[in-house]
Amino acid sequence: MRNLLKIGALSAVVAVGALAATAASADVACNRYNECWTVHERYTTYPTTLGVIFHDDAWKAAHHRHYHWRSDRDNDKGYYSHGVWTPF
Repeated sequence: MRNLLKIGALSAVVAVGALAATAASADVACNRYNECWTVHERYTTYPTTLGVIFHDDAWKAAHHRHYHWRSDRDNDKGYYSHGVWTPF
Protein backbone atom coordinates (compact mmCIF):
# COMPACT_ATOMS: atom_id res chain seq x y z
CA MET A 1 0.00 0.00 0.00
CA ARG A 2 2.85 2.35 0.86
CA ASN A 3 4.49 1.84 -2.58
CA LEU A 4 1.15 2.49 -4.27
CA LEU A 5 0.87 5.83 -2.46
CA LYS A 6 4.42 6.77 -3.45
CA ILE A 7 3.73 5.94 -7.09
CA GLY A 8 0.50 7.94 -7.00
CA ALA A 9 2.23 10.96 -5.46
CA LEU A 10 5.07 10.79 -7.97
CA SER A 11 2.61 10.54 -10.85
CA ALA A 12 0.77 13.61 -9.58
CA VAL A 13 3.99 15.62 -9.34
CA VAL A 14 4.99 14.64 -12.88
CA ALA A 15 1.54 15.52 -14.23
CA VAL A 16 1.52 18.94 -12.54
CA GLY A 17 5.04 19.66 -13.82
CA ALA A 18 4.08 18.75 -17.37
CA LEU A 19 0.98 20.93 -17.16
CA ALA A 20 2.98 23.87 -15.82
CA ALA A 21 5.57 23.54 -18.58
CA THR A 22 2.85 23.47 -21.22
CA ALA A 23 1.02 26.46 -19.75
CA ALA A 24 4.23 28.48 -19.50
CA SER A 25 5.26 27.92 -23.07
CA ALA A 26 4.59 30.59 -25.65
CA ASP A 27 4.89 30.92 -29.35
CA VAL A 28 6.81 33.49 -31.31
CA ALA A 29 5.28 35.51 -34.14
CA CYS A 30 7.57 37.10 -36.74
CA ASN A 31 6.66 39.36 -39.63
CA ARG A 32 8.31 39.87 -43.01
CA TYR A 33 10.41 42.72 -41.56
CA ASN A 34 12.13 40.29 -39.14
CA GLU A 35 10.31 41.74 -36.15
CA CYS A 36 9.36 39.08 -33.60
CA TRP A 37 7.30 39.07 -30.42
CA THR A 38 5.89 36.52 -28.00
CA VAL A 39 2.27 35.43 -28.39
CA HIS A 40 0.08 33.15 -26.31
CA GLU A 41 -2.32 32.41 -29.16
CA ARG A 42 -1.81 32.02 -32.89
CA TYR A 43 -4.24 34.68 -34.01
CA THR A 44 -5.56 34.59 -37.57
CA THR A 45 -6.35 38.30 -37.78
CA TYR A 46 -2.92 39.57 -38.77
CA PRO A 47 -2.83 41.53 -42.03
CA THR A 48 -1.73 39.15 -44.79
CA THR A 49 0.72 41.76 -46.11
CA LEU A 50 2.82 41.31 -42.94
CA GLY A 51 3.53 37.66 -43.70
CA VAL A 52 3.33 36.65 -40.03
CA ILE A 53 4.69 33.19 -39.29
CA PHE A 54 4.79 31.34 -35.97
CA HIS A 55 7.55 29.45 -34.23
CA ASP A 56 7.69 27.56 -30.97
CA ASP A 57 9.44 29.02 -27.95
CA ALA A 58 12.56 26.88 -28.51
CA TRP A 59 13.06 28.54 -31.91
CA LYS A 60 13.63 31.90 -30.18
CA ALA A 61 16.74 30.67 -28.37
CA ALA A 62 18.35 29.53 -31.60
CA HIS A 63 17.44 32.59 -33.70
CA HIS A 64 17.44 35.55 -31.33
CA ARG A 65 20.44 37.24 -33.00
CA HIS A 66 18.98 37.38 -36.49
CA TYR A 67 15.73 39.20 -35.68
CA HIS A 68 14.48 42.41 -34.08
CA TRP A 69 12.86 41.37 -30.81
CA ARG A 70 10.05 43.65 -29.73
CA SER A 71 8.87 44.12 -26.19
CA ASP A 72 6.58 41.48 -24.83
CA ARG A 73 3.21 42.88 -23.96
CA ASP A 74 0.68 41.72 -21.39
CA ASN A 75 -1.98 41.81 -24.11
CA ASP A 76 -0.65 40.11 -27.25
CA LYS A 77 -3.76 40.87 -29.34
CA GLY A 78 -2.00 42.88 -32.01
CA TYR A 79 1.16 43.02 -34.06
CA TYR A 80 4.33 44.99 -34.75
CA SER A 81 5.04 46.63 -38.06
CA HIS A 82 8.11 48.84 -38.47
CA GLY A 83 8.51 49.00 -34.68
CA VAL A 84 4.96 50.20 -34.03
CA TRP A 85 2.46 48.10 -32.06
CA THR A 86 -1.02 47.96 -33.56
CA PRO A 87 -3.72 46.32 -31.43
CA PHE A 88 -6.55 44.31 -32.99
